[in-house]
Amino acid sequence: MTLPPAADMGIDPKQPIGAQVYVLLKRMILSLALKPNEALSEKELSLRLGISRTPVREALIRLADEALVDVFPQRGTFVSPIRTSEVLEAQFLREALEAAVARRAAEAPSPKLLREMSALLKRQQQAAVAGEPEEYLPLDEAFHRAISDGIAMPRAWRLIQSVKGQMDRVRFLSLPNKPHLLLLTEQHTEIFRAIEAHDPDRAEAAMRHHLREVLKTIHELAAEMPSIFA
Repeated sequence: MTLPPAADMGIDPKQPIGAQVYVLLKRMILSLALKPNEALSEKELSLRLGISRTPVREALIRLADEALVDVFPQRGTFVSPIRTSEVLEAQFLREALEAAVARRAAEAPSPKLLREMSALLKRQQQAAVAGEPEEYLPLDEAFHRAISDGIAMPRAWRLIQSVKGQMDRVRFLSLPNKPHLLLLTEQHTEIFRAIEAHDPDRAEAAMRHHLREVLKTIHELAAEMPSIFA
């Protein structure tokens, strides 16, 4: 397990440390910098980060609640493998939430939301054409979050975030494929056009179609990388 010092990761001692460690570790798990089945030592993490063990423990508890780490009494804590059943459950829950969000957004989209979505789509297109998944992933997140924020329901996005961790690891594995980035951008464009057209049925259908994309790759990825899938 390789971690830079806390100062190099932007951990602010004036802000709640536990929340910052949670964000850091979650990002590393979702990007597979911390690999499935890798051991996570509370003591080692606190030493490497130069912080006490309490915020590390708090972060690991939150990650366990999201099924991103497994805690085994007497054995330790490990990054959870990617479990197909949990990915399918996360996809189901996310689709239900975001389809409703897209429908609500299309009923009365604000000019601000449309401008933000349009700007993000342009940046996504650039990243997709350049084949830069590291640039694309945060833009993808921002696009989906913008829709929730655009209907004044930021808690909807926080709830979506809490259930989609297992999905995100599968998404990360598929992103290096440039045609896949271009396909996702096309699907985002269709969602945008439906919302722009004030068409709730079309927006909901476009969002459902988009979020089912992960189902097309999960079994293929599991066959290619059995060591990280349960």
